[in-house]
Amino acid sequence: MMGLESKTIQIVLVDDHDVVREGLRSLIRTQADFKLVAESEDGADAIRKITSLRPDVVVLDLMLRGVQGLEVLRQVRKDVPRTHVVVLSMHSDLGYVVEALRNGADGFVLKASQSSEVVHAIREAMAGRRYLSPPLSDEEVDNYARQMGGGRLDPYDTLTTREREVCQLAAQGYTNNEIADQLCIGRRTVETHRSSMMHKLNLRNPAELVQFAMRRGLIPPSATSNA
Repeated sequence: MMGLESKTIQIVLVDDHDVVREGLRSLIRTQADFKLVAESEDGADAIRKITSLRPDVVVLDLMLRGVQGLEVLRQVRKDVPRTHVVVLSMHSDLGYVVEALRNGADGFVLKASQSSEVVHAIREAMAGRRYLSPPLSDEEVDNYARQMGGGRLDPYDTLTTREREVCQLAAQGYTNNEIADQLCIGRRTVETHRSSMMHKLNLRNPAELVQFAMRRGLIPPSATSNA
């Protein structure tokens, strides 16, 4: 632990709210061994910066413009496995928490928590320990994860990166044209990914897609109001 304290911890901050980033920026400056090396408000931009800078820790909001936070998390785990990720979210739904942890998050901090918890979560991640801010608990989260299916093959894992992006945006109520604009791809390409995604997940209509996404924690309940 003594060596850990003397190391400068390089941090990338990813959140699409200016006021949140401003608060976290100020918080990071209060810690002598923390260094903010980059910020981003967009998922695709965040992936580029993280893979380029390879920071020690990413503080990540899951609801972003374009590429969603869960996909950012997946890409970080794949391309920069030594980088730790602390999720900062306003949503405490267990499905949401479990999906983040399942995809490689080292910690989950609620935005309603005290700022000191973010600092603690970063330090716990650097020490190789999982951190959940109260009222979340390891026992509650682990029990929920077991109920989700354990070792069965997960159809969601068969989706391509683009299909997962389309899945999350479609579940939030975005139209094919809106998804195409956000992901900078053609409308017909969106339709192809959407059809393939629905087939792989064995979903028949938008309502079932929303239910699946909420049950899995891919989107919080409030995210379905875009339609």
